[in-house]
Amino acid sequence: MSEAILKKHRQVWARKPALRDIYAAWYRQIKKELVAGKILEIGGGSGNLKDTLPETITSDLVHLPWVDLVSDAHTLPFKNSSMENIILFDVLHHLENPTFFFDEALRILCRGGRLLLMEPYVSLLSYPVYRFLHPEPLDLHQDPFELQHRSLDRKPFDANQAIPTLFFFRHFKRFKTRYPQFELRRRTRIGFWAYPLSGGFDHPTLIPAGAINPLIRLERMLDFLSAVFAFRMFIVLEKQTF
Repeated sequence: MSEAILKKHRQVWARKPALRDIYAAWYRQIKKELVAGKILEIGGGSGNLKDTLPETITSDLVHLPWVDLVSDAHTLPFKNSSMENIILFDVLHHLENPTFFFDEALRILCRGGRLLLMEPYVSLLSYPVYRFLHPEPLDLHQDPFELQHRSLDRKPFDANQAIPTLFFFRHFKRFKTRYPQFELRRRTRIGFWAYPLSGGFDHPTLIPAGAINPLIRLERMLDFLSAVFAFRMFIVLEKQTF
């Protein structure tokens, strides 16, 4: 991913109402889980979150007109206990060493502050899509806690789509042991068919825009099938002190 791709995504966002409706539903879920105070978005991408939360401080690896600051998630330019909320949307699975980020999140979050993550979820349905039809790789055998040596060939937006599933589902006991200060407030699997049928940012929409919201409501009714059908997860962690 590059500056050119992010600008292209912003253009797609403007012309695809189905995509905006899906993200609006996800942003509403995020907004409900925020605590009072400052909001930092890491990996602001095409800048869509600010439509819902204009007070957000948006950061990214590349300079863009709608981004407030350029920074790396592994080393955040903020003082200790200076943020009440940190939001990552499709960012964690791009980080070379996610544990560095979790350490930084704990450092800059206030007591009671929250870390909110919207990320890919590897289900029975999403696995073949992510594995064979998505440009980003998927490796369920990677140890997400193992430190990766910096590679000169690695691009900042390289990824492993399995990382969030490994942290918050398959190896969540290890995560709790490593980060006892993070209390899990919410862990839900969401996003069944609506997003793939919208075509996302790279493919044509396969469903009328007016059908998106009814389909989202149907997905919520079928939440008990999320382990089979979900393409996304929503994680909310709250910093505790002991």
